[in-house]
Amino acid sequence: MMCAACSANVEKRLNQLNGVKEAAVSLPGRCAVVEYDPATITPQQMKEEIGAIGYDMVIEEDRDAETLERQAFVRLRRKVVTSWVFALLVMSVSMMWVHVPGQVGDIRVSNLAMLVLSAANLLYCGRQFFSGAWGQMRHLTAGMDTLVALSTGISFLFSVVNTFWGHAFWVEKHGMSDYSTYYDASVMIITFVLTGRLLEEKAKNGTASAIRDLMQLAPKTARVVACGEVSEVPISTIRVHDTIEVHVGEKVPVDGILHDGEAYVDESMISGEPIPVQKKKGDMLFAGTLVKQGMCRFRATQVGEGTVLAGIIKSVRDAQNSKAPVQRIVDKVALIFVPVVTGIALLTFLLWLIIGGVAQLPNAILSSVSVLVIACPCALGLATPTALMVGIGKAAQKNILVKDATALENLRLVNAMVIDKTGTLTIPNPNVDFTHTEGLPFEERETLKPYAREAMQQLKERGVEVTMMSGDRDDAARYWAQKAGVAHYYSKVMPDDKERVVRELQQQGKRVAMVGDGINDSQALARADVSIAMGKGTDVAMDVAQVTLMSTDLRRISEAMDLSRRTVRTLKENLFWACIYNAVCIPLAAGLLFLFTGNPFNPMWASALMAFSSISVVLNSLRLKRNH
Repeated sequence: MMCAACSANVEKRLNQLNGVKEAAVSLPGRCAVVEYDPATITPQQMKEEIGAIGYDMVIEEDRDAETLERQAFVRLRRKVVTSWVFALLVMSVSMMWVHVPGQVGDIRVSNLAMLVLSAANLLYCGRQFFSGAWGQMRHLTAGMDTLVALSTGISFLFSVVNTFWGHAFWVEKHGMSDYSTYYDASVMIITFVLTGRLLEEKAKNGTASAIRDLMQLAPKTARVVACGEVSEVPISTIRVHDTIEVHVGEKVPVDGILHDGEAYVDESMISGEPIPVQKKKGDMLFAGTLVKQGMCRFRATQVGEGTVLAGIIKSVRDAQNSKAPVQRIVDKVALIFVPVVTGIALLTFLLWLIIGGVAQLPNAILSSVSVLVIACPCALGLATPTALMVGIGKAAQKNILVKDATALENLRLVNAMVIDKTGTLTIPNPNVDFTHTEGLPFEERETLKPYAREAMQQLKERGVEVTMMSGDRDDAARYWAQKAGVAHYYSKVMPDDKERVVRELQQQGKRVAMVGDGINDSQALARADVSIAMGKGTDVAMDVAQVTLMSTDLRRISEAMDLSRRTVRTLKENLFWACIYNAVCIPLAAGLLFLFTGNPFNPMWASALMAFSSISVVLNSLRLKRNH
């Protein structure tokens, strides 16, 4: 996929297939997340349907997508280098840096040389655009392939006509002193588009680095104990119930239960807590965590996609492929963008001929070709998803798992927050029997979480109205609300009460976030505009929530809100420049430049500007990675 129209076409086709419930396609993520009925349709059938409209789909279970991406990048780089060689040769002849003298009848030898070079460039370096465009046209769709194929094809064919019949048409019939060919334009369009795509791919790899960083947390091999012997095997061969041995300085390969030895394990990649945790017999070990001290053996309980680390990776990937409301709007625009641009290019061509007659045919072609090239919707398509991908990846690095791009867009708007007490603001004391605590000091039953008061103060400074909810009695709820610095609180609440409070705040016009960790918070979490669960809470709460804090540090909430603000600001900047680029460049390409300078817009520079616009959007998104 090369542009927003491409991803929109793929998504539209997938959603039209019988058996597909919902499909979401990410351009920078190069992924399609599809919910489907296996009894009705298979991934292979989806692949065939996508292939019919000019695209390819890699089924991850069958082939290594990462390896294929690397191979595709190498092929693209080879084509870019080759295309530049052809481009320099054609430009050398066109600009007469290399003099090619002589004629065969009325045919210039220099034009024949450029014809051969540009044809070779189109067939080898540009073939993908023509095959893609043909597949799209057969199914009445259009994308960047269509625009590139039209622009280069028209430039090349017009040049071929002028090469063989230019003298007879322009000189003998219309009395003009000379005529031109535009092989250089057709070659440079291909060259600049491929170069821009290469730079985009390199930059887009940076937007997906959070996923790769997470995947690299798990080791490639592990020590398996069998029949009293220890052997090192690939991690893919480990099965549930295998006994695995880990030494100090090594990473735990899969999830499991420790049964022999003791160790101190750094679990910061999961919990966000920097202090190593002591692990004894019966304790859980998690894939990707680091043994800081000791040696132990454990029994594998979850392998492959079943590990906690794999779940985190899936959550981040799904979030990066999910779509914020503004992106859904862009996708709808992309579906009609290419047909509209094609119409503008045709109108440009006709107006040039109507106003200037046959004498302006070369300018009519150059201007319409420039419109086709300069309006490729790459920047528009990359504006939203690249910013979201980087933002969600940055959040993952801070132990904030964002499951839905909508949450990242909405967090900055939150001005009211409902927060659960026990397990969220406070930590129960495991040494106290809660059934015998009526009248024991509150400090003995619970402790306030580290930095909880500071976190509440940060929210207050943001103008967020915080309300604490507790099932505890009134004096206990009041005590902990005061200790945490929360002005509003409710006591003796049931799950329905929490949802009711969220709903009432929404009815007052508030944007409400709910923070909780238990099953009794799930109703309120589902009701809230943004739902936040604690990573050490229940699975139900984390399943319902859009955001999960893997750390117990509640200051992460403010960090998430900051990241939301910066991500949306970057997203808006991207959309602004993408739209301004098209609004300014399309009229210039259509003929406005000619009115001021007397020269039509050169398609070569149109392709360079198009590539620059796409790269600038991706690079602007990558600035999020550098912000702390």
